[in-house]
Amino acid sequence: MSKIIILKKNEDLRLVRGHLWAFSNEIQEIKGGPVEGDVVELRTNAGKFIGLGFYNPHSLISIRLLTRKDEQIDADFFARRIESSLRLRQMLYPEAATYRVVHGESDFLPGLIVDKYNDLLSVQTFSWGMDARLPLICDVLDSLIHPVGIIQRNDSSLRTLEGLPLLKEIVRGSSHTTTIDEHGISYDVDLLGGQKTGFFLDQRENRKAIRRFSNNARVLDCFCNEGGFALNAVLAGAASVTAVDISEHAITKAKENARRNNLGENITFTTGDGFEFLKATHARGEQFDVVNLDPPSFAKNRKAVAQAKRGYRDLHTLAFQVLKPGGILTTSSCSHHIFPDTFLSIIS
Repeated sequence: MSKIIILKKNEDLRLVRGHLWAFSNEIQEIKGGPVEGDVVELRTNAGKFIGLGFYNPHSLISIRLLTRKDEQIDADFFARRIESSLRLRQMLYPEAATYRVVHGESDFLPGLIVDKYNDLLSVQTFSWGMDARLPLICDVLDSLIHPVGIIQRNDSSLRTLEGLPLLKEIVRGSSHTTTIDEHGISYDVDLLGGQKTGFFLDQRENRKAIRRFSNNARVLDCFCNEGGFALNAVLAGAASVTAVDISEHAITKAKENARRNNLGENITFTTGDGFEFLKATHARGEQFDVVNLDPPSFAKNRKAVAQAKRGYRDLHTLAFQVLKPGGILTTSSCSHHIFPDTFLSIIS
């Protein structure tokens, strides 16, 4: 018997328009007894086929759509999808050896992240379906990219929402600290010990973009992590850069990266809480030409959205207080429960 999920009436519009998630409170009926990780058919209340996706009865996100076609979800399917995403990155970064190969929903592989660091791959799986197929996915990655090693960085708290264990280990080959180059700046990356998959590759374009505003500017990089924005600001000719992070380990790595690139002369590194630093800076009457904010997630789940909104409001209020009139604020959110229009509204 086919495994079929039927949605409640009028709950299909978002999915028909392109969204890839169906939530547990949108389901009318479940047929065929699917279990976590199974591929299921998703249908409208009237029975019209929407697509195939991975099912998880334990998650708020019950179905993550993989395809709008009736096709086999097998090795060939993953090979086609990953090869397509790899071609796109090779077109965007023809000279690069480090980039995000697969970015989840953006590559129609919801629940899968694959980052390439030279000859190493770092993989994250955020759904039962993807996690159960990790060996198959690694086979495809081996055949397409031929890495020296594949590391799973499945230590994100998002996995607990799916009922998945937290894991961090080498799953194929071997691992080593590798030196990557990004827009002319080199960084040492430890795939097992670094943040997320080893480095925040999703901020690649933004780190370079801050150069446009940094020449002769006094720059504050708040939540600087390993110094990516700060180093790009110095390379662009900033008069001075102040880089702040609460993690001593991150500040140590940022200093090492600055020394490696001979960019440490105009940077002051400070270990401390970003909020408290901004408050103290405002109290002194000190201001900057450019303020960059790249904080950790404020909303790990939907229940934390209200608190996250208050946090972002307070953070940006403080940031504007230390920003000179006519200055530039660059800011980011990695809270996927805070949608772009909400984030922009808070800033406004």
